[in-house]
Amino acid sequence: MQTEIATFAGGCFWCTEAVFEQIKGVLKVTSGYTGGTFKNQTYTEISTGRTGHAEAIQIEFDPSEVSFNDLLYIFFMTHDPTTLNRQGADVGTQYRSAIFYHSDAQKEIAHKMIELIEKEKIYKNPIVTEISPSTIFYKAEDYHQNYYFNNKFQPYCQVVINPKLEKLRKLFKEKLK
Repeated sequence: MQTEIATFAGGCFWCTEAVFEQIKGVLKVTSGYTGGTFKNQTYTEISTGRTGHAEAIQIEFDPSEVSFNDLLYIFFMTHDPTTLNRQGADVGTQYRSAIFYHSDAQKEIAHKMIELIEKEKIYKNPIVTEISPSTIFYKAEDYHQNYYFNNKFQPYCQVVINPKLEKLRKLFKEKLK
């Protein structure tokens, strides 16, 4: 099986991880940090907002089951790509909306997706999602991995992640595992 990698930042990585773990064709989702200039990042360091890194997820997927285009569309529909350095109560550059592409094809698809979404006027405000080449991805600490599924009853999961998952189920029922 030939797999591909997609790397997205859409606010708190617990949220984006929980969304993409439910998609058919997604083989693995890893929470981590990318897009900054400092090496060997930890949650404590990136939480300051001074490292340039974003909380992100790296998705290993089977393109014969789910396309990069489909993953992108799900990404754009399950977070607010119009708020700069913020998702809900999570504020700072580490919570920015970003696509870290792994090929020229991914870069082109990302630009075309943004053009289409803006043309369709899906959002009232312009999309501010950063499109940048993939850099070193630092895996987050173990307690961040599969966070939602290990902590479903935590208040953050109930208030922030559950509504995203409900939206996912409503909009993308046919894409779920």
